[in-house]
Amino acid sequence: MQKTIPEPDIYRPVSHSRTTLTELMIPSYANFGGKIHGGILLSLMDKVAYACAAKHAGNYCVTVSVDGVNFLQPVEVGELVSLMASVNYVGKTSLLVGIKVIAENVKSGFVKHTNTSYFTMVAKGEDDAPTKVPGLTLETPEDVRRFMEALQRKEIKARSEQEFKAVKTQLELQQNLSTLLGQRCQLAFEL
Repeated sequence: MQKTIPEPDIYRPVSHSRTTLTELMIPSYANFGGKIHGGILLSLMDKVAYACAAKHAGNYCVTVSVDGVNFLQPVEVGELVSLMASVNYVGKTSLLVGIKVIAENVKSGFVKHTNTSYFTMVAKGEDDAPTKVPGLTLETPEDVRRFMEALQRKEIKARSEQEFKAVKTQLELQQNLSTLLGQRCQLAFEL
């Protein structure tokens, strides 16, 4: 019986897949208040996350979850938005892509940080099943910090999901109606 020799793990540096997407914000991207729709920004973040993850994985990648989408400042029509993405962490088939979004007023040169977000992506093989991704070579102390933060983020997210499931299963409607007192809601039915 002949033994199969496993292929050595492949590692790619963070710099290999670092990606920046830049786009001018046009009037059709704006809401009635004249600010850029959050959905437009989310779509751009998804695009840059895909490009970054696919470059690292060498495969098609899909978005599994999005964490930490906080719109810190509005984006205006006419601003140049740059979305900077890097792989912060890899698992067996998943990658965590960190994205920083900045908007630049092209007339004044004023630059503002508008978003930071984290997209979890999964690599897919030719059979559409999750496939192994290359390991990550951390090139700088910043890369190490981001990797360690991703580990903490992963742990906190798992713990939070477990706690919420426990709370959700413990909730009994009748017994917990008092939690609604003082809240901005009303019941449209009788219990």
